Order: sequence, then structure tokens, then C-alpha cells
Amino acid sequence: MFFAILSYSMFVRKIIFRAEQSTIERAREVARSEGKALEDAFREWLDWYASRNVTREEIEALYRSLKHVDAGRKFSRDEMNER
Repeated sequence: MFFAILSYSMFVRKIIFRAEQSTIERAREVARSEGKALEDAFREWLDWYASRNVTREEIEALYRSLKHVDAGRKFSRDEMNER
């Protein structure tokens, strides 16, 4: 096992997690190919992960903002349930 410590500037807490060395190295390679540090990539993922908890008000605001969208016709029940 390998321990990684990620730190950030003021008002931000450190996160300590465990991961296999090979996994960390592969993740570093991916981050490097995207032109960023692993710490930055992890922070982006953490922001995304935390944002998945959307409130009802945010969903309703999204629906209101899309109210102008019109498919041009009504869909049948079968069409609505196609996968």
C-alpha cells in the first residue's frame, strides 16, 4: 500500500487516502497527458463528485430554463418509453 497526501492552500483540508502504487502512477500519467498535476485532477473529480447532490430548486430552475424547448410534436407513449 502507498499513502498519498493531498494538500491545498488556506481554508482547505487535507485528504489522506490509500491506493496501490501502480494505480497512483497510472493516474499521474493520465493527469500528465491532460496537462495537469494529479492533485488538480483529483480536486476536479472531488468537485464533480460533490456536485452530484442537486437540490429540488436547482432541478426546477433547470426545467424553467428549458421551457422554451419544443420538439414540434407530441410523442406517443411507445416513443416516450423507447430505450
